[in-house]
Parts: sequence; structure tokens; C-alpha cells
Amino acid sequence: MESAAVRIGNCSGFYGDRIAAMREMLEGGELDYLTGDYLAELTMLILARDRAKNPELGYAKTFLRQLEDSLGLALDKGVKIVANAGGLNPAALASAVRELAERLGVRVQVAHVEGDDLVARADELGFRAPAGWGHLPLAGESAATGDLPLLAANAYLGAWGIVECLNSGADVVVTGRVTDASVIVGPAAAHFGWTRTDYDALAGAVAAGHIIECGTQATGGNFSFFTEIPDLNHPGFPIAEIAADGSSIITKHPGTGGLVSTETVTAQLLYEIAGARYPNPDVTLRMDSISLSPAGPDRVRVSGVRGEAPPPTLKVSLNSIGGFRNATSFVLTGLDIEAKAELIRSQLESHLTVRPAELQWTLARTDHPDADTEEAASALLHCVVRDTDPKVVGRQFSSAAVELALSSYPGFTSTAPPGDGQVYGVFTPGYVDAAAVPHVAVLADGTRVAIAPAAETLVVEPAEAPALPEPAESGPTVRAPLGRIAGARSGDKGGSANVGVWVRGDPEWDWLAHTLTVEKLRELLPETVGLPVTRHLLPRLRAVNFVIEDILGQGVAYQARFDPQAKGLGEWLRSRYVDIPERLL
Repeated sequence: MESAAVRIGNCSGFYGDRIAAMREMLEGGELDYLTGDYLAELTMLILARDRAKNPELGYAKTFLRQLEDSLGLALDKGVKIVANAGGLNPAALASAVRELAERLGVRVQVAHVEGDDLVARADELGFRAPAGWGHLPLAGESAATGDLPLLAANAYLGAWGIVECLNSGADVVVTGRVTDASVIVGPAAAHFGWTRTDYDALAGAVAAGHIIECGTQATGGNFSFFTEIPDLNHPGFPIAEIAADGSSIITKHPGTGGLVSTETVTAQLLYEIAGARYPNPDVTLRMDSISLSPAGPDRVRVSGVRGEAPPPTLKVSLNSIGGFRNATSFVLTGLDIEAKAELIRSQLESHLTVRPAELQWTLARTDHPDADTEEAASALLHCVVRDTDPKVVGRQFSSAAVELALSSYPGFTSTAPPGDGQVYGVFTPGYVDAAAVPHVAVLADGTRVAIAPAAETLVVEPAEAPALPEPAESGPTVRAPLGRIAGARSGDKGGSANVGVWVRGDPEWDWLAHTLTVEKLRELLPETVGLPVTRHLLPRLRAVNFVIEDILGQGVAYQARFDPQAKGLGEWLRSRYVDIPERLL
């Protein structure tokens, strides 16, 4: 480790990640800070429903389980813990941590960050859930017309509240909805005493934070070339060794599984981003400035990072209950698949006494001609229904499907027994003037410190497109999957998704930049036809990133498609056949 660096580890990439990771990271080697990211758009909805049932809840309970096992060890080793596990109720989590410490017989200074929760000010700030469904009761109420009730409205705060807490001597800092990278930026800024305008250093920490925030995705998890990763049975969690100038080395504890390479780091950098400018509340990171280079086994240097003033607004996560949903799938086997699908669709819709507000059919042609197994000869016809009335999508729907068993297509089989509809959520993004959002550090002694918004801001504009590399002579080509030479990483952002594609060398980059256009993407992924798609080039990473709007409907919980979080979208793209120059293979 470089002598000037601060060593920051991660032990959680989502609510439900490896429960033993906190102890593994504390026992595996030296750390200065241990961080955890527990929040996602879907998680905020889950926590909102917890809080609606019990005002004392609304935080990630697994964090307490991890601390019960590891708090004493962290204190003994002098490792400070920073996590956004507070969710919708960081004050309650801070109190719970103090109670836990008392039971364990250890002395700990616990501080928290709050102010992100704006649900009580939704009308004042102009936040609205999507209209058209009506007020949906949580329990025991009848529906009435109007907008959806907002269960949660949380602004994405930055790192300076965390800095204040750490500077006050806190051993454990819990926050509500800060940006994922902020739990890493805060410790780095506190350690080095950065100012609010040290944009390059802050941007470097955002880059490091973005790389390690999703845990083992930086050490070989969800990696396109996964067969090259040693010991994926138990990959180690990542560590960022951040220097005073914001440059960093990404690594992991020695002897742990997985791999840290320029490619695993590239893959994570491309996760859930848009263009060359990546706005955070404290700085706008220039993704097009990042350079990666090997720095030894399982060590990758991240350098050259540049930052700009942050935007004047904060993103807000708006979560609502959208209604009730139900689903069934019909197995169609053998011949006449299309006719069988049309028959059952017509029959089911005619048997519904009340038509749901939404009725969505999808035919998955998983069947193969002349198949040697029955499963390989079968297609799946999925039907999803949504409505504000649980009875409309409950037994009147699923029973209607079952009742057709002896009067429909030959070989009738369905997968859903009669049952009730399940609640689903809707996510929408909002934006608010940063000056309108309180950002408060609540220190261990109860002192409340208001964190001022950034004095200097810059509206985020699209960066100037980089020049395309000189096209090379193609020569003979081979029809092969794109994934023969390209990796990909994809993910969700509200109703949109991104697909980042990268290659390993300059010749491949020259070809990719000219070949994988928006038009080519639409050809390879027909599901994107008719949707807004934007392409962004990142030459330093030899990568092209696509943002596909509206492909996920109204967010992950809405479940508008087969892969509601778009996690497999990049792998679908890699499986599509293109004409690749022989020289690249």
C-alpha cells in the first residue's frame, strides 16, 4: 500500500448481500474504514413498506446482525464503519446500534446523517407519483380516485455530513439516502481534509467509490469473461487505497477468491452510468478522464481523474405503491405455437368478468423444431395483469385461467394455481434544488450540524463527443457472437437501462466504435426499437455505453419485462451474431 493512501473496504453491495462479509473484511487484512451500500431503488420501497407498518423500522436490519458479530472486532482494530443502512430511518438505526453496543458491553461513538427524507414536503416541493391509478390503501382501506400516495421521497445527499460525523470522532456513521459512492468519498475527504472545491480529488474518490460500492462486482462477480476468474465460489470484497490526490488502487485482501483486473474494474465503472459526465452531489466526475493500469497482482491503478462543480439540483427517489399484480404462464408444446397462443389469449380475456386495467401478453419462443425433449419443444406464453383492486387480479383472473384446462389448446399446462394478487411498486425520479434540502450531521452527543449546499454549481450538459478512431481495413470477417471479443455490463436506472460494452485492445476498439452504433444496437436488440437510445463513447476505457429509456416501464418493482433489472441485457447483446474481422479473433 502506498504510504499516503487511506484504505477503505466494502462489505455490502445491496440489502441481502453476504452476511459474513463484514467479519471477513475485518479479519482479512488492514483497513482504515469499512463501508457498506445497502440501498437501491427497490430497497427504498421495501423499507418504506416496513416503516408504514412500524414507524420504528425503515432501516436495513441485516446491518445490525453484522454489527452484533463484528462491532467489537472493528473497535479493537480501529476500523471506522460508514454505511447507508439507515435507509428511511437513520436516527432509529443509530439508536439501535447504541443499544446493541450496550448489550455487547462496548463503548462506541455513533453518529448519523439525515435530511434526505422529503415525503412530508412532497406537496410543497411539487412531487407527485404517477396519476391514473387512484389512491391505493396499505391495509383495510377502500380505494378512492386521485394520485398514488408517495410512500417515500428521498434526496440523494453527498458526503459532507459523513465528513462532519467522522471529524467529530464517530466510530460508526449511518446515513439515509446518500449516493452510493458517498460512503467512500466521506472517509477519504475526512482523512485528507479535502475542501469542497477539491474537485479532482473528490472525483477520484467518486470513481473509487463507484468501483467498490457494488461489492464483488469489482472482483469478478457478474463478469462477462467469468470463466477466467479464479475461485468465484467465494470472491473477496474490494478495497480502494485512495491517495491524497484522489487517485486510487483497487484491490482485495490477499488469499481471497475472485480477481481484480483492469477489465473487472472497467466492467464496474460502466455499471448504471450515462455519459461522460457522472453527477454527484459534491462533484461531477468526468468518466472520460479515467485511466486504468495494472499495479501488480489483483491491483489496478485508477488515475487521471478530473472533476467539475456539482449540479445545482439533487436527484430524488420517489416510491409509490402502484397497485396489485398477478401472473400466469401457459406452456405451449409442439406444433402450431402461434395458433395455440392466440386461442388461449382469446379464451382467457373473454372469461374475465372484469378486465384489469393492464393486461400484458408475452410469447417466449423457447421451442425448437424436432426437439429431443418435451421441454425443448415448448414455448411459454406469459400473462401479467395489474389493477388497483386486488380482486380484479386475484382469483377471478387465476381461476379463469385454470378453468380453461380441459377446453383449450392440446397439451394445456399452466404454472399458476388460483391465488390473490400481490402488491407492486412504482419508482419515478425527481429533482430538487439542493438548497431546499436539509443535510444534517447528528453527532454522537446529539449536536446537530447543518451542512451547507455547494457554493459553486454547474448545470450538467452533455460532454463534447470524442473523435472516432480511424477506421481500419476490415478484411475477411467471421459471423460470430459479439461476446467473442467484447464484454458488457448492464443495469437499471428507474424505467431506463444502460448497457456498457468494452473491448480489450485498440484494434478491437477501432472496430467497436464504428460498428456498434445506435442503429446496430436496435438491430441486435429488437426490444429497443421505438425507444429513445443514446450512445456515449469512452475511449480511455475502450467502451461504448448505451442508455435505453423506458425499457423497464415504471421501475424494477413494476416488473415490465422478463428481466426487470436489465441485468442480463448486456449478455443478450453479447450473444448476438455480428460480422467480426478475422484478425480480431
